[in-house]
Amino acid sequence: MSALFNFQSLLSVVLLLICTCTYLRSLFPSIMDRNKVGVSGTFWKCARIGERKSPYVAIFCLGMAFSILFLT
Repeated sequence: MSALFNFQSLLSVVLLLICTCTYLRSLFPSIMDRNKVGVSGTFWKCARIGERKSPYVAIFCLGMAFSILFLT
């Protein structure tokens, strides 16, 4: 089953995208800040979500890890 049709997999992909973009922005800030518009602007927006909402993203990552490890 594709990740787009399974809600739990879709949430995992979104959380991994947010965490990855945030990490890459911490390593290469000039690349992310340069591309704020268009398709590559999505990565910049994900990085901003990860930076500003980091406690909530961390809680959701822990919850998703718990559900993947113990509930499925």
